[in-house]
Amino acid sequence: MSQIAKNRVRKWGVVSILILALTTVLLTGYTRFEKQSDIPDSLHLASFVEPGFPYISTSVDARKLGAGFPADNQAARTLALQLGDNAYACFDTDLLRWSVAWTGKFLPMVLMAQISYKDFFNKNNGIANVTGEPKIATGPYAGWTTGKPGFRDGKTEIEPTWKALPAEQARWGGAYVYGNKAILHYTVGDAKIYELPGSTRFENQVAFTRTLRASQVSKEIYLTAAEISNATSSEVKGKIAYVFQGANKDSVTALGIAGKGNWQPEVSEGKYLTVKLPASEKQTEATVLIWKGPVKSLKAFEKLCRAKPETLPAFEKGGPAAWKETIVTKGKTAPDTAAFVTDQLTLPLNNPWKRNVRVADIAFFTDGHAAVVTFEGDVWKVEGIDKDLQNIQWKRFASGLHEPLSIEVVKDTIYVFDRSGIVKLHDLNNDGNADFYENFSNVMSQSAESREWAADLVHAKDGSFYIAKGGSLSNGPGMTKAAFGKGFRTGSDQNGTIMQISPDGRRFEMIATGLRGPYLGYNPKSGMLTATDQQGNFVPSSPIYIIKKGDYFGVIPTMHRSDNPQIAPPLTWIPHSVDRSSLGQAWITGTKMGPLNNSLIHFSFGTPGLFRVLIDSTSKITQGAVSFINANYPAPTSKGVMNPVDEQLYVTGFNLWGSASTGISSLLRLRYTGKPSYMANQFKAGNQGIIIGFDSELAKSSVVNAANFEVKRYNYQRTEEYGSGHFKLDGSTGEEILPVAGSYLSADSKKILLLVPDMKEVMQMEVGYKLLAKDGKKVNDHLYFTVNSSDDIDLEKAGFKNVDLNLLTAKKAEMTSQPAKVELASAEKGRQIFQKMACAGCHSPGTKTDGMYGPPFKNLYKSERTFDDGTKAVADESYIRESILTPSKHIVKGYNEEMPSFVGVLSDPDIESVILYIKSLSGK
Repeated sequence: MSQIAKNRVRKWGVVSILILALTTVLLTGYTRFEKQSDIPDSLHLASFVEPGFPYISTSVDARKLGAGFPADNQAARTLALQLGDNAYACFDTDLLRWSVAWTGKFLPMVLMAQISYKDFFNKNNGIANVTGEPKIATGPYAGWTTGKPGFRDGKTEIEPTWKALPAEQARWGGAYVYGNKAILHYTVGDAKIYELPGSTRFENQVAFTRTLRASQVSKEIYLTAAEISNATSSEVKGKIAYVFQGANKDSVTALGIAGKGNWQPEVSEGKYLTVKLPASEKQTEATVLIWKGPVKSLKAFEKLCRAKPETLPAFEKGGPAAWKETIVTKGKTAPDTAAFVTDQLTLPLNNPWKRNVRVADIAFFTDGHAAVVTFEGDVWKVEGIDKDLQNIQWKRFASGLHEPLSIEVVKDTIYVFDRSGIVKLHDLNNDGNADFYENFSNVMSQSAESREWAADLVHAKDGSFYIAKGGSLSNGPGMTKAAFGKGFRTGSDQNGTIMQISPDGRRFEMIATGLRGPYLGYNPKSGMLTATDQQGNFVPSSPIYIIKKGDYFGVIPTMHRSDNPQIAPPLTWIPHSVDRSSLGQAWITGTKMGPLNNSLIHFSFGTPGLFRVLIDSTSKITQGAVSFINANYPAPTSKGVMNPVDEQLYVTGFNLWGSASTGISSLLRLRYTGKPSYMANQFKAGNQGIIIGFDSELAKSSVVNAANFEVKRYNYQRTEEYGSGHFKLDGSTGEEILPVAGSYLSADSKKILLLVPDMKEVMQMEVGYKLLAKDGKKVNDHLYFTVNSSDDIDLEKAGFKNVDLNLLTAKKAEMTSQPAKVELASAEKGRQIFQKMACAGCHSPGTKTDGMYGPPFKNLYKSERTFDDGTKAVADESYIRESILTPSKHIVKGYNEEMPSFVGVLSDPDIESVILYIKSLSGK
């Protein structure tokens, strides 16, 4: 059990924890169960690290290994290899080096996917440090070089580049999985290298082995195997090199070569153990043994080096299948109660490996079967996706990936984007398991910062890929210094960007910069690229963008430019209370989704749910709007894609924290039933007002009553603070309520025109409406949009004749004489605000902390608060008011700055109501 889990047990008790865990699972997109005896065994999850798989992908911080080891040693993209005999090594795929090898315990499972694997809402991720006994390490330089060894002074710590070696110098090729062994493939110059890492025991010692096969060695190459910074002397005898440590030379790190050939061990600068591989036209193979231990065991090691070396297995034809079983689940189709409903594809939680399944993304093969990728780092193939979903067949295909969030299927081949890059998966022997995890592309930089997500991957119609990379947010522990700009660390030089990767994976082009946490949408027909970003520092609310090459979107720490670019406007902003956490997008490209055909769909993690995006491309600057698609969303919605066979939208998502949903994960089908849809399907905003189109005909009597509409507008302020309050057009705090001077229905009864005086460019507008459809159905909804350009509307062309524009002038004169509303504060009103403003997604009204951004509210009032700077305060009325208006001023210890200001959003009576509500939760 983790230390965090132990603390929680001490705080709440074992029984409370079990009840909370079971409640959490039962409320997820996982299959629901009526009683505890029905809960499948798979909910008792096995370890994140599986003993039968040879590695996990991870980052590792090895800067504090102790005396004799390089002081500057960290790596973002490594394979943490299980070598047997309680021996482990991390292979840095960027620099092609063993960054560290050790014995004893494996790495602690503290990275984001690892720590939340069983404790679903735990966001207190850590940094992976070696907790066993380190034996071997190298510094931040190339593990292989051509012509001569190459080193860097590891005593002086410098910021790493977080980049792979230039491909012409050396390049990671990928890993073959052969049973519980991994065969590493890479090139060094022209040379092709295959490596089987392992370990062997002799006496009571463990030696590390690197069985290497080299071919096409046109020029001599060097392997740097270890750096011993406190060496006292060294020597080379035949096929063994020795570096002694200690005043009495009682400790030694030795490297020996077992096998035929003329590979030669060397000691460089008295502290680097290297191996020289001379140029050769023939393929050569040998085993390099490396060991650190007492001198008294040296003869036993020398004997070991004379033994017959290990040989590489026939890995190129594929290995034995690790996962042979097929898991069958039954889905749940929704009743056809609306135009769009969500069917649930039950996840294979009851699997033989007791493996968690948090689905991050889905892609389809041409025949309609799917591949999904999980945050655990697994890929599953899914068949049996038919109308009824009663025989869904899940087959595990791949594992060991590093926090993957995206998957694509191109020409029936699977590509996954994780922190190691874009991985292309090959089943070499057609046994249903991936055998070769090819490095398709690692040209993108990747730091070890936990929030520098490998966020999104889409395949373009020209064969290239677009990727989105998260900004290196300063939440949680970090491995890089603070960036210039609040809320960020330096991370890599490509964080917070959108890039295009060439069809061969070997080149990249920067497309857009200045993003905080972007996710992508791509229209495979038109080639339009869209993106979302995450509200936070420098991002005042959730935006949707149409991406053009050269765009900059306003986040200074991820600008990565020096030409002082203009900030590109979003298609639309979305208010915090509507979607505080945006993720992916998908285009409805088929012909079977009815009114949604050809629509852009936006995914909200925070709400959760799907939004229809409306685009007004007739304005001088393209602008957009969003409208919520009402359906059942049992878990956060993150990514989605069209099934080419049934042409319905399939939606994935999993929870970490900060969503209004308590579900853990789900796989849904958004299905069109053929019933009438009453959603907004088009909009235009201009000088005369607002036009909104609908899927169904409306009753004229409800449209022409202006009292059925509410219109308001406000701006945001882009600062380095988290999010933004609301501001009127004159810069003062608050929102402007605009009157509807007149309302009209088009001749086809599917469009309405709202005459709104004083229309201007503004960041956010909201229209609420309570209408009746022609068939009597109530249509009560909201539309949220941005006015980037307020131009004259050709009303007659839009379908509206005989519009009395004089109403605009009359209403504008009335606007300045609107009486102020008298508001009364109450705890009940505070409770309503708590729900309406999405506070409930971040703060529990009880004592719950799992999945919550902020502290719970129960017993908050008059409690003592300890802040991250060590100061303290009592949570009285003034403290609560300050927390609402300037939340970044004091951050409670254990939490991050993740709350926007409600300046201009809440009135004084609103704030007083929230205070009364919080008091009521404390019985005061």
